[in-house]
Formats: sequence, structure tokens, C-alpha cells
Amino acid sequence: MTTSLELIAYIIYLPIVIGLTTLVSQNLFKNSKIFMLDIFNQKVEIAMATNKLFKIGFYLLNIGFALRIIKIYKLTNYKDLVETLSSKIGGFSIYLGIVMILFILFFLKGRKASKVNNLKNNNEN
Repeated sequence: MTTSLELIAYIIYLPIVIGLTTLVSQNLFKNSKIFMLDIFNQKVEIAMATNKLFKIGFYLLNIGFALRIIKIYKLTNYKDLVETLSSKIGGFSIYLGIVMILFILFFLKGRKASKVNNLKNNNEN
């Protein structure tokens, strides 16, 4: 039994996209703790719980998308394999970057809303 080029592509593709997702997630959510603490007025428990929920959502969204686009069509040679993997992984990397920027914008928007709310509450007192 010979291993098809498509199977080789899947074996290469999956660890790379899962690794990329993990790398981006670890860095994003390690650094977002400061935003969460600021948004939730230094209430550590709720800030960290919310951060963990965002992290789970990030994993589900991105790994789900990676699995959704996994289909690799008939490959006839190693050139096709490399080009297909480059296209798939490159496209996923662009998507992952966009999602990461959107999450950062969510954090910034939450921080801004928190500051406005705090100013409003301080002016009422």
C-alpha cells in the first residue's frame, strides 16, 4: 500500500495549523490578561475566567476553520504538494492574523467602554 500525497499533505497540514493556532493563542491570551484586569477593575477572578473563555472560543473558532478548509484535491507530484500546502497554510495564517487583530480590537473596545463607565461612575459620586 502506498501513501498518497493527499495523506502526506494532511499529516503535514494538521500539526502546522494546530501549532500556529496554539502559538498565537498562547501569546495573545498571555498578554490580554492586562486588558482583562483593566476592563474588570482589577477583579482577578472574573478577568481570568473571561480570558479563559475567550481563549477557548479562539481555539474553537480557528481549529474549526482549519478543519473546515482541510480538503486537499488530487495531488500528482511533490510540486503540487508543496504549492497546495503553501496555499492552505498561508491562507490560514492570514485568516489567523485577522482573527487575532479582531480579538485585540475587542479587548481595546472593552477597555475603552470600561474607562468610560468608570468616568461616568466617578462623576456621579
